[in-house]
Amino acid sequence: MAGLLDRRLLFVTGKGGVGKTTVATALGLLASSRRRVLVCEVEPKGDVAAAFDGEPAGFVPREVARGLSVMEMDTEASLREYLRLYLRVPMVGRIGPVARAFDFVASAAPGVREILTVGKLCYEVREGHFDLVIVDSAASGHVVGQLAAPVGINDLVKVGAVRSQTRWMLDILQDPAQTGVVVVSTPEEMPVNEAIDLASRLGRETGVSLAGLVANRVLPELFSRGEQEIFDELSAEAGAERLADALGDCSVRPVAEVLEAAALAVRIRRSGAEHLERLRSAVEPEVPFLFVPYLFGRSHGARAVRQVADALGEELGA
Repeated sequence: MAGLLDRRLLFVTGKGGVGKTTVATALGLLASSRRRVLVCEVEPKGDVAAAFDGEPAGFVPREVARGLSVMEMDTEASLREYLRLYLRVPMVGRIGPVARAFDFVASAAPGVREILTVGKLCYEVREGHFDLVIVDSAASGHVVGQLAAPVGINDLVKVGAVRSQTRWMLDILQDPAQTGVVVVSTPEEMPVNEAIDLASRLGRETGVSLAGLVANRVLPELFSRGEQEIFDELSAEAGAERLADALGDCSVRPVAEVLEAAALAVRIRRSGAEHLERLRSAVEPEVPFLFVPYLFGRSHGARAVRQVADALGEELGA
């Protein structure tokens, strides 16, 4: 499973709210101990920079820790860079008429904006500016369209510069030794359903391999088998009264509330385990399945990223 971080390009995605940004930044922090890592936020909200308690990042990568840089995607800036690198067009300020033409073409031709996004990421990989690029991607409902854009344009355009550009992108994207998708889910029905659907669509529609699954916010098992039998007995009728008597000067109501809360936690944990087992059985057994425990505390910021990185490091043996 340590091979997950030996790739050159990782897209981290999942249903909104499952913690994909935290997982992406944690993987970046973990890998930065031995590699030069760039974490890119595709939908620039400042969440990646905030994960390291820093100021919002821009299109130009900014180092936030030793071996770790962050950036935010900007399709206009990506177009500007493309024109400068490949057409030798010098750009000062906004692109003006070119930008307006781009907006028109991007609205009329699906996939243009996605090409500029994916192309920038593949360019960083090809040029070797970083050893590993980790992408805080769009949510699972949109990431397939993003990754499939080079395939669609490559099928549509048979000759010329555009085809050659998408061809080298596909050589990177469709090489499982270089590129993969990490799908993040929580132990709940809807996130697991989306994760299963995404896993089935990836190879079929994009050619990009599934590199790993991350189960985030997994509750711990409260009781061993023997402890569970005792708990079941206490949860039965009159169990709270017996426990309150054994505790001495204690009323029945708070004891009953503690037992009810513990029973709820057990039900949630078991329900989540069933959902995760369904997810595990829906993908190939060789796909790594990593578990991140529920953080009973601050769920964002540098401290949370470090905790998640430590958990992922234990899972990966890194």
